Parts: sequence; C-alpha cells; structure tokens
Amino acid sequence: MLTKSEGEIAVRLARTAIKECLTNGKKIKPENLPDIFKEKRGVFVTLNKKIASTELRGCIGRPYPVLPLGEAIILSAINAAREDPRFHPVELKELDEIVIEVTVLTVPKPINAKPGDIPDKVVIGRDGLIISSGRSSGLLLPQVAVEHGFDCTEFLSQTCMKAGLMPDAWLEGAQVYSFEGQIFEEIEPGKEIKEKDIKCGE
Repeated sequence: MLTKSEGEIAVRLARTAIKECLTNGKKIKPENLPDIFKEKRGVFVTLNKKIASTELRGCIGRPYPVLPLGEAIILSAINAAREDPRFHPVELKELDEIVIEVTVLTVPKPINAKPGDIPDKVVIGRDGLIISSGRSSGLLLPQVAVEHGFDCTEFLSQTCMKAGLMPDAWLEGAQVYSFEGQIFEEIEPGKEIKEKDIKCGE
C-alpha cells in the first residue's frame, strides 16, 4: 500500500510526465522517488476531462508488475495522453481541464470456480477484472463497476466485451482474473490529491 504522500507523488509524477512530453517531446526519468517506486507494480493512469461534467479522456496502464512503479507511471501517463486508440491525442492546452487518476494494482489472480459460481467470487467496489481467451484480453478497473452501477454479472459481461469477446464468454471457458487497486486522484486539475474510496463513492 502507498501512503497518502506517496500517492500524491504518483499523481504529480504522471502530470509532470504528460506535460514534459507534450511540451518538449521528452520522457522524464523516475529520479529522487521513494523506494516503493522502485518496486515492480501494475498501474493504470486515467485522464478525465472535467468541465460541465466528467468524461473519460484516456486510460492506459500495465496490469502486471513488469516495470518499477515510477517507470510504469511515466509510460502509462504518456500512453494515456497520446496513444489511447479511443481518443485523439491530448493537447497541451487541455491539461488545465484534465484530472489525473493513478490506480496501483495488486497482482491479478485467477478466479478458480465453476463458471456459474464466478459472480459470487467478485466483490463490487473491491475487485477489478481481467478476462482473456486466446489472444483477446480485456481489463476493467475496480472503479468502473461502481461508476457505472454494474452488478457482478454485468461487470463480467462488460469486461468480456472490452476484450472483444461475447458478453457470456466468462461462462464459456474464458479465463477470469481479479485484482484490487489503490486509487489516488486530483480533485481539480493540478490541485489537491486524495485517495479515492470507491466503496463509499468518494
């Protein structure tokens, strides 16, 4: 688990990485960071445009702990701003309208249960999901189910569709993994950062 101050560093690191990339075309280095940022962790960086309402502007990450956390945050932030195929690249002038969210992941673990019992193993507000079959794989972060009001079955189906699979693929032999996430987000663009408790909707 990250402390509040480490979470604040994580979010500021993501913003600095995006700003430097959009301003100078350079990737910053993960320097002078607490030791936890040297540990390999999975992480996702989410960008939300916050004007009249909040809308997704980009979300990319590394689900498995293959990179040190600091490096993973920098790369994921840049990728979310420039390479999310669902959106055109973020422009520098947009940064003042974007709130940044960093989700640090636990290692995904397979849900070992009969297909019909899998929903009983998923806890909304705690678990994120990865579903894969063949070369297809989809991931939804824990906060997605809460934000969209999904129950466990709908969450499974939506993750399947994220993977490009049929909604009931989780019943038909697709592999299902769960993970947890610690979430830190800006309250306003570039301003105060808080830890997000999705169980309480805050």
